[in-house]
Amino acid sequence: MSGLDELDRDPRPAALTGETGTGDADRHEAGMRETGSRGTGSRETGRRETGRRETGSRETGSREAGTRPSVAARRVAADPVKTLMHRHRELCERAVDPLEIAAGLEAHGLTDRTAARFRHRDVFSLAEEMYARTPRDTDAPPTPEEQSPARARAGWMPLALLPGALCAAAVAGLRLTDGRPRLIAAVVGASAVLLAVRAVLRRGPLSAGTRTSGIWTCWLLGYALLGDGLLDAAVAGGPDGLPDGTTDGPWPVTVAPVLALALACAPAAASAHLFAVRARRKLTASRGLADFSASVRPLLLGTFALFMGALTVLTALSAAVLGEPPAHARTLTLGALLLLARLLTVHGHTHAPALVLAAAATAEATASATLFAARLPGCGFVAAPVEALIAACGPAGVPTAACGTGALVLLIHAARRLTKASAHAAVERAR
Repeated sequence: MSGLDELDRDPRPAALTGETGTGDADRHEAGMRETGSRGTGSRETGRRETGRRETGSRETGSREAGTRPSVAARRVAADPVKTLMHRHRELCERAVDPLEIAAGLEAHGLTDRTAARFRHRDVFSLAEEMYARTPRDTDAPPTPEEQSPARARAGWMPLALLPGALCAAAVAGLRLTDGRPRLIAAVVGASAVLLAVRAVLRRGPLSAGTRTSGIWTCWLLGYALLGDGLLDAAVAGGPDGLPDGTTDGPWPVTVAPVLALALACAPAAASAHLFAVRARRKLTASRGLADFSASVRPLLLGTFALFMGALTVLTALSAAVLGEPPAHARTLTLGALLLLARLLTVHGHTHAPALVLAAAATAEATASATLFAARLPGCGFVAAPVEALIAACGPAGVPTAACGTGALVLLIHAARRLTKASAHAAVERAR
C-alpha cells in the first residue's frame, strides 16, 4: 500500500503544481520583507544624503555671504585716502593747488602724525595725492600765482600812500587857517583821511574777506588826536572849551601821532604783502607742519620789527616837522596794535583782534571817565589809579599801557595762529 500511495502522487515538483508548503511560504514572505526593508533603507539613505547636501550647500552659501562684507571692508580699508577725499570733497574741488588742501586739512585738525594713518609721511604729501586724484575741468580759471607780482603791486601801492598825503594836507590846512575855515578844513581833512584808509583796507594786502567794524579803530585814532589833551586838562580842572586844532588851546590837540600813523599805511601794506608772499613760498618748500611753523615764526617777527622801525622814523620826522614832542611810546604801541589786529583779520582770525581793540578803547574811555567821576562828592578815590599813572608817566601813560598790553596779547596770539598753514590758504577775496 505504501508503494501504491507513492505512485499515485504527482511526480512534478510542487513549484509547478502551484502548491507550496508552509516552510516555503514562510521563506518567501521573509524574502519579501528583506527586499522591502532594503528598498526602504535605500530611500531613507538617499533622503538623508540629499538633506546633507542641501544643508552643506546652505552652510557654504552662508559662509560665502559672511565673507563678502569682510572683503568689502578690506577693499574700503585698502583706500583710506578715498574716504578722506569724500569727507573733504568741497575742499578738494575748490582748491587751486595742493597747498590749499594741506592748509584746509590742518585747519580741520589733521597733523603729520595723523597723515601716517593714510600711508603718507606728512600732510603735504597727503594733500598732493588728494589734489591729483580730484577730477577738474580742463579750462579752469588761472590761479592767483599766475598773475604778475608787479601788476598786482601797481594797484595798491599808490593807494597805500594816499592816507599819508591827505593827512599831511589836512594838517597843513589846520596850521594855515583860523576860525571857521579851520573847522571846515578839519572836518574835510578828517573825512578824506577816513575814506582813504577805508580804501586801503578794502584793496591790497590789508584787505580782508570779511567785513569788520572800525568803530574801535576810529576811537583809538581819535584818542591819539585828542585824548592826551583831555586828560591833561581834566587833571587841571578843565577843559574850559572845545578843541580848536592848536596845541596850546584849552583842549590841546596832538597831531604828530596821527600823521605818523597815516604815513605808516604804506609800510604796513608793504609788511603785510612781504609776510604773505614769503610765508607762501615757505609753505611751498616745507615738507611738514612743524617745519613750516618754525620757518614762519622768524618771518613774522622780522616783518613786525621792520614795520616798527619804519614807524619809529616816521614818528620822529612828524614830531620834528610839527614841532611837537616825539611821543614814541604812545605812537609805537598803537601802531603795533593796529598792525597785528589787521594781520590777524586778513588771515582769517577776526575774533581776537576785535576783542582786544574793544578792550583797549574801553580802557582809555574808562580812564577819562574816572577823572570826571572823581569830581562828584565822595568819589575822589575812583580816579586814584589814573592820577598815579599820569603823575608817573604823563598823560601818554594811559594809551601806552592800554595799547601796549593789547599789542603784546595779539603778538603772542599771532605767533601761534599766523605760523600755521591754514592761515595762508589761497582764498579768493572780494577786493
